[in-house]
Amino acid sequence: MAGGGFCKLPGGSVVVALYLPGPPGGAAAPGSRVRVLVHAANRARALTRLRNLGLRAVYLRGNTEPPTPDEITAVLHHPDGLVWRAAPDDDTESWHGIRMLLRGGAPAA
Repeated sequence: MAGGGFCKLPGGSVVVALYLPGPPGGAAAPGSRVRVLVHAANRARALTRLRNLGLRAVYLRGNTEPPTPDEITAVLHHPDGLVWRAAPDDDTESWHGIRMLLRGGAPAA
């Protein structure tokens, strides 16, 4: 999967950032890519968290686009430690919990 990366935190955990295609029928526009951030104990567990949610073809190859400090802060302050945003370059868009993406509801502004 192109466009992903990770950052190891001082406590030993990691934040993994990936670009994924928006799921069909999900909250993101059809054919769009979303930026997904996952906080976990290690990279393998982060990818397992996504696979357990039904995103089966999730791989992290390389570290071409690691999470920014702002993205790390966003995922660390979310209770689930798993967030997404449809327009990662748009600072006015909020980060959303992953369940919003998967259930197909419209994101709250």
